[in-house]
Amino acid sequence: MVVKASQRLIEIADALPLTTGMRVLEIGCGPGVLARLIAERMQGDVRVLGIDRSASAIAAATSQMTGSAHPSAIAFRQVAAEHFMLAEEEEPFDLAVAIRVGALDGRHPEAGRLVLPRIRAALRPQGRIFIDGGNPLREIPLTGLPD
Repeated sequence: MVVKASQRLIEIADALPLTTGMRVLEIGCGPGVLARLIAERMQGDVRVLGIDRSASAIAAATSQMTGSAHPSAIAFRQVAAEHFMLAEEEEPFDLAVAIRVGALDGRHPEAGRLVLPRIRAALRPQGRIFIDGGNPLREIPLTGLPD
């Protein structure tokens, strides 16, 4: 099943530096379109966790998995980014991506100060985080953040 997505999200998925077997955290996943695009691009050889603070967004994302070509590659969890922590025995992520997340794109800098250390703690030491606002993405440096 081909994921229906906006041209903008397709360009974002294409711009991500994805590699086989990667673990990807999507922050503010909404209905899960980008998560499904990532799984499709990697033909299911990726693990994507989409998180969102909204219960209705997670319900929508989960319901959209019906008919997905790669359902075992994607999971969703309701949690605010500033409260996100790896679950017990959950592997860290290689890459995080956030599209239209105010805590990371500068619209809510106070929230960003809470979110970035949480995300860094959930990433592998060489993990990277990308947000929209570049061409089409830009990377946020994770060095020098408080623990």
